[in-house]
Amino acid sequence: MIEQKQKPMLRFLILLTIASVLSLQTWMILFNNFAVEMAGINGSQMGAIQSVREVPGFLALLAVYLMLIIPEHRLSALSVIVLGAGTASAGFFPTYGGIIMTTLVMSFGFHYYETTNQSLTLQYFDKETSPVVFGRLRSLSAAANITAGLLIFLLGTKLGYKSMYLCVGGTVAIVGFWALFQDPTDKTLVPQHRKMILRRRYSLFYFLTFMAGARRQIFIAFSVFLLVKVFHFSVREVTILFVVNNMVNYFLSPLIGKAILRFGERRVLTVEYTGLILVFLIYAFTDSKIIVTLMYIFDHILFNFAIAIRTYFQKVADPKDIAPSMAVGFTINHIAAVVMPVLGGMVWMIDYRIPFFAGAFFSFISLCAVQKIPSFASRLAISEM
Repeated sequence: MIEQKQKPMLRFLILLTIASVLSLQTWMILFNNFAVEMAGINGSQMGAIQSVREVPGFLALLAVYLMLIIPEHRLSALSVIVLGAGTASAGFFPTYGGIIMTTLVMSFGFHYYETTNQSLTLQYFDKETSPVVFGRLRSLSAAANITAGLLIFLLGTKLGYKSMYLCVGGTVAIVGFWALFQDPTDKTLVPQHRKMILRRRYSLFYFLTFMAGARRQIFIAFSVFLLVKVFHFSVREVTILFVVNNMVNYFLSPLIGKAILRFGERRVLTVEYTGLILVFLIYAFTDSKIIVTLMYIFDHILFNFAIAIRTYFQKVADPKDIAPSMAVGFTINHIAAVVMPVLGGMVWMIDYRIPFFAGAFFSFISLCAVQKIPSFASRLAISEM
């Protein structure tokens, strides 16, 4: 159950998460068509842009040092402001260089918010509550994604790329300014280390985080690009797919959090990586628009299972290590993320199936690794929140 002293932070995280996801989803829905139609981006350039987008995630460890001078909750708010500004400006620069610039700004905001969001969630909610809180935040994120999709579907053809980016990004920045003046903190919490933390006993967490970054980038960089470039999805078709996808995730995400409590991280992650092997292989071989659409939805459902990597860490970590470890984890996650889109873009030009073969291979390696996770299945009744 959520305690009274935890509710201010929960409200704070809910509002900022909805804002950040609304901004990112708008950027993502429009990006592939905007890049192809307005800037004439090819596969190699797409890979380079996606790599640049992940550079701020690689630099997430710097959040540890920013927190020496900025309280963590204020860094969250500032990150959302930057995210909104990057999205708002995206439509004004329809060139390869312009897209790289605005993508970098947007990405700094998103990745630093995600770092602090995960850290604050693990700090404020205990082991029996955090999986369900993560599930609830994912569900609300799906609702925000639906809202973004509906806005673009209804208004995109009337407003155009520039106006859509500006309206959504500007609104998100305003939410960030509001949050900047809020204080949802609990002064009784265990203080966090303000330095980088690397511990041998966290090595499995580091490895799973690294592999998740590699496979995640193949999904983000090339799954929608596959739909647009190979299967010729229009903006409206991509938008409808995003809406349907997030309607499914709105209802399933809370159940995933409860499944982690009921079955434990090892079993949940085993399901995820087994499913991902299947998804990536079908991406590579199918020539059916219907099947690739279903695989995209299934892929996105499995992406939510990654909550279990963070809740596994919470169960083995020193409470003082959470904030710096989330920052270090984000950097580790993005070591592969910075490189994979560029390499993937190069091999895409040879054969578009190669990045998806790589995704299946990474998923198999991760499947083997998660078998080392101890069984943490909770024997406690799952309380309704």
